Amino acid sequence: MYMKKIFAVIALALGCSLSGYAQDAEENADYRTTPYNFVGLQAGLQTTFTNYDQAKLLTPTASVSLGRFFTPLIGARLHVNGMWNKGGIKPGFTYDYNYVTTDLDLLLNLCTLFGNRTYYPLNVYLIGGIGLNYAWNNDDINNSVYILPDAWEDDFTSHNLRLGAMFDYDLCKNWSVNLEVSANSLSDRYNSKTVSTDDWQLTAQVGLAYKFSCKAKPAPEPVYVAPVEEVIEEPVEEVVPVEPAPKPVEVAPAPEMRTEIFYAIRQTTITRGEQAKVDNLVSFLKDNPTTKVSVTGYADAGTGNPRINLKYSQQRAENVAKALVEAGISADRITVDYKGDTVQPFSENDKNRVTIAVAKE
Repeated sequence: MYMKKIFAVIALALGCSLSGYAQDAEENADYRTTPYNFVGLQAGLQTTFTNYDQAKLLTPTASVSLGRFFTPLIGARLHVNGMWNKGGIKPGFTYDYNYVTTDLDLLLNLCTLFGNRTYYPLNVYLIGGIGLNYAWNNDDINNSVYILPDAWEDDFTSHNLRLGAMFDYDLCKNWSVNLEVSANSLSDRYNSKTVSTDDWQLTAQVGLAYKFSCKAKPAPEPVYVAPVEEVIEEPVEEVVPVEPAPKPVEVAPAPEMRTEIFYAIRQTTITRGEQAKVDNLVSFLKDNPTTKVSVTGYADAGTGNPRINLKYSQQRAENVAKALVEAGISADRITVDYKGDTVQPFSENDKNRVTIAVAKE
């Protein structure tokens, strides 16, 4: 009966979390790529199932873990949990003892398993592990007037089999909060009583994890396209026998310059590498004071959503216009526009995180 209760709790938790896959979360894959390492701290409550009032057997518990995600789908951790536990016998006697459990756990990310992306801000992990449980300080029951024939003395070592689920939500690049519920199977007699089946311990904890060694996804190498110079064909001079036609006046092509400033995903500020392009555009505008410049921001359609992408394209265009004004270009020479992801000027998705400035008469 206790096993059914445990699996019902886990199934309900997993069902609630999987419904969150439909939510439209902002893409953050620019900073979370695998492999990466993590260290975590957790605290909560635990109880060991027995024929006693479970509410009176709740005790605090705490955990520390160190692990690594090898792919967006699979990770592993070393998890140490303890250290207070309690048992009870009728009519109303409870006894305390201490324990520590060390497990090697396998983590399976259900979001990336069933989803179509490699990164989600909220992840749901299925946990399975195996380890050892060491218990000690069983003096309460041994020194009491109650006699339990199977009560252990000094210490007790048991196997520990674990099945659980964890909900992990990213707060920022390196930090996340989590909620974990797990069922642990221990040797019979762990709680100083025998029923010919394993004892079961249920833990529920909240925690904080620090994720490190996260390598940023590199921005695509920008390709600079030189402006195309307009070629004006000279008209064919007509020869008149009596009076020669006047020599046509050569018209120089109007000055024009196209500048493309690229960004990494979610980036809206001008990087140091792209600043040189802005400086060249400023020089061109100063050398040609009658030219005006149109500044248009874009976002790639492959990530994010239309609302977020429209905001990014606006910020990209406005930041370039601001840089021109700060460099001495009059604001009345600048026209600002932004397209979000509705227009994709390049066939390669990542190149569409761009601001395109066109300066001409």
